[in-house]
Amino acid sequence: METEAAILWETNTPWSVEDIVIDPPKAGEVVVKLAASGLCHSDEHIVTGDMALPPEIIEQTGASITPIIGGHEGAGEVVEVGPGVTSVQPGDHVSLSFVPSCGRCPSCAAGRQNLCDMGAFLLFGRQISDLTARHHAKSNGADLGLMCCLGTFSPYTLVNEASCVKLDDDIPLDKAALVGCGVTTGWGSAVYLAEVKPGETVVVIGVGGIGINAIQGAVMSGARHIVAVDPVQFKRDESLKFGATHTAASVEEALELVGMITWGAQADKVIITTGVADGKMILPVMTMVAKGGRCVVTSVASMASNDVSLNLADFTLMQKQLVGGIFGGANPRRDIPRLLRLYKEGKLKLDELITTTYKLSEVNQGYQDMRDGKNLRGLIRY
Repeated sequence: METEAAILWETNTPWSVEDIVIDPPKAGEVVVKLAASGLCHSDEHIVTGDMALPPEIIEQTGASITPIIGGHEGAGEVVEVGPGVTSVQPGDHVSLSFVPSCGRCPSCAAGRQNLCDMGAFLLFGRQISDLTARHHAKSNGADLGLMCCLGTFSPYTLVNEASCVKLDDDIPLDKAALVGCGVTTGWGSAVYLAEVKPGETVVVIGVGGIGINAIQGAVMSGARHIVAVDPVQFKRDESLKFGATHTAASVEEALELVGMITWGAQADKVIITTGVADGKMILPVMTMVAKGGRCVVTSVASMASNDVSLNLADFTLMQKQLVGGIFGGANPRRDIPRLLRLYKEGKLKLDELITTTYKLSEVNQGYQDMRDGKNLRGLIRY
């Protein structure tokens, strides 16, 4: 099959939209005709080099993330399946989960599909079954990796069935695309990882595609105060439409505000959803956390970052918690359909998330708009 895709050939270069060739599916693989793809910040981490294979893995295997087809928020219709595929068939509508789930490993069996052993393959970007490529550049025949083994910056892609979550036919596929990563990650960060309780004070730091959904999760959990922190006025204004009760332009401003609205008790839960995590921000953020409270770090940091500032005496004596999380601690096969049902019932805002839609050829403009703080979520429609 021939189609087109947005390819990143090297870090710190623009996405290149060009023709590609996709091989037929092998055992356990599925070809999907995509309806849309979200423009998530995680793909920007590939561009900047923050998300890269460890040097020792590169040395041992010769692997490299680039060249890679971007995109990991997608939904569409199954058009072809390989031998042995049992969970979907041609004509089925699916959302692509950026974390695959096998259903059999210890994590999946324990109800933690977001930590499935198949996640070990995400940075390699090759097919889960044999770590080889099915996508190739038409110009030079080069094998192409796939962002999170999905590569949704293309009208068609080939993925493992472990990445496919079957949907009801009446779900709008452009909205379903967003639930494959950003919506579920943000919502789950509040509901599952922070375990927000009714009446609590919650602070969300960074109001992008994930932070805005952490706000939605906090609302559904019954939070009393929800403070949205972001330097961009547009995002602060939008956060109020999604349920935030207060806003602040910085952590310092939020610290004063939270102290005032809680009479000095501080925030029960703080969720960090900034574009890039920085270890230096942990100390002031943990100062904002109440006794026995919790801070959830959802943001991705550079893989070379090892330093975190933290007052250990305060951390121990005030019994605070610092928690990391991927995919919001959610189970894709349970929570993607669950959230889409909430959308159908008018309890989850998805239409309002999409600030701007783009053509595939406009992918670089979409990311510039993200960097400029113009979008909650940009969306490519095919």
